[in-house]
Amino acid sequence: MAKITRVEALMVDLQPKVKRTDAIQSFVSQETPIIRIYDADGVVGTGYTYTIGTGGPSIMELIRRTLGPALIGRESLEIERIWRDLYFLTHATTVGAITSLALAAIDTALWDLKCRRHGEPLHRMAGGAQARVPLYTTEGGWLHIDTPALVDDALQAKAKGFGGSKIKVGRPHVSEDVARLQAVREAVGPAFEIMTDANQRFTIDEAIRRARCLTPLDIAWFEEPLTADDINGHVRLSQSTTIPIAVGESLYSHLHFREYLERGGCSIVQVDVARIGGITPWLKVAHLAECFNVPVCPHFLMELHVSLCAAVPNARWVEYIPQIDSLTTEVMKIEDGHAIPSDEPGLGIAWDVQAIAKATVPGSDFTLT
Repeated sequence: MAKITRVEALMVDLQPKVKRTDAIQSFVSQETPIIRIYDADGVVGTGYTYTIGTGGPSIMELIRRTLGPALIGRESLEIERIWRDLYFLTHATTVGAITSLALAAIDTALWDLKCRRHGEPLHRMAGGAQARVPLYTTEGGWLHIDTPALVDDALQAKAKGFGGSKIKVGRPHVSEDVARLQAVREAVGPAFEIMTDANQRFTIDEAIRRARCLTPLDIAWFEEPLTADDINGHVRLSQSTTIPIAVGESLYSHLHFREYLERGGCSIVQVDVARIGGITPWLKVAHLAECFNVPVCPHFLMELHVSLCAAVPNARWVEYIPQIDSLTTEVMKIEDGHAIPSDEPGLGIAWDVQAIAKATVPGSDFTLT
């Protein structure tokens, strides 16, 4: 093994290629911290994390002041030990979004370094369970998009071999959501999946009502109907409907997933590798869900999630939302509507060093030795 000798970090601010709106917000930027970890043998691992809109500088400062210095001199392959040590080092701010997102940048970089050291891709190092994973798209289903455009996008996705489309819900009256979804269902037929996402918009009574109205449309799932910390509400909702309830993108601890699964508060797990704190806890959640016979359908970050989904047997979907294309030399491989993990050593992301340097937010970069 080789000890960590240097940590480099910077942040880029990515602008969405299309307008993105949901029931609670509009996406205007993605602040994306990127970290490089070097070991004594010269092997380098690159990791990243993200926030929607704001919060990136807070992540960078936590890495610069606390987490980054604690990496110097550590054995780079002791990923589980490092993750736990950093987790307890910041125990006063865990469980919390900023800490988890910062841990994710470091943990993904360490996994990248490990894979490169062994000359293996992440999807094999982490399990090697699947050769490809079905895709569904979210890019054409934002809340501001009118119904004809929703239908056109879903038909295009179906023609490309995608297995489904996600439609945002949360219009002022349930009848508006039903009309939009009904139009899509009539256009794509019964075998194409329609996912719905409320982005934590509803109260429990309104969620129950909307689920009842959506049931005839045979939707694949009802995502984030309530605030993420309302476990009792999710249990009550799950017991009141046959629609699968999906949660996870706004959970920041593997222990929260345990409680949801134990209490039957969800039937789809959407664990986000950045928000959960990295690959190390992501795999814990995925395997925990497998023990409950629950599928994993992660949120966002398709370029990284494709390899993690291929690593575990219970991953059902990869969500298609391209975001880091401008920072890479290759895009995620797609064949017949399926995401194909890269066989190159590492995370499977071909970073464009020059593009990253050009897009770096002035003054955000630093080096620790």
